[in-house]
Amino acid sequence: MKSHYAYPSPVGTLWIEAEQGYITSISYREQQQGEKAETPLIRQAYSQLDEYFRGERKQFDLPLKPAGTPFQQQVWQALRKIPYGETRTYGEIAAAIGNPRACRAVGMANHCNPIAIVIPCHRVIGTNGSLTGYAGGFDIKQKLLELEGACEPALF
Repeated sequence: MKSHYAYPSPVGTLWIEAEQGYITSISYREQQQGEKAETPLIRQAYSQLDEYFRGERKQFDLPLKPAGTPFQQQVWQALRKIPYGETRTYGEIAAAIGNPRACRAVGMANHCNPIAIVIPCHRVIGTNGSLTGYAGGFDIKQKLLELEGACEPALF
């Protein structure tokens, strides 16, 4: 049975979805699939997210089951290898999965990432160092990278 829960994070509400012992989605948009429930796994997820936002957690230890194509799965595995506080370009991710010409496809897989923050697509930037698209928006991407020390605070 699917369950979901609204987690009020410092960057806005995150919707956590779990099914059959796995986290299947952490999204900035409400999923409304399944029963609204605070299961032990969902509590574990928001506890780890709390630790992350306090700067205490650098790696997540959650059972994940993101739905996607084999190529997307390969990209998402590569994203999980980007260390906290570091960034990679789309080209670097493409090279890491053995397909250096697949930069655009990597970008699309990044865009389809169903488990925000835990699968750290926010750590992927443009070749020129620019902050490129992010499901939560550029402001949230900037805040996450600032939290991790991967970029300088924005001057607004």
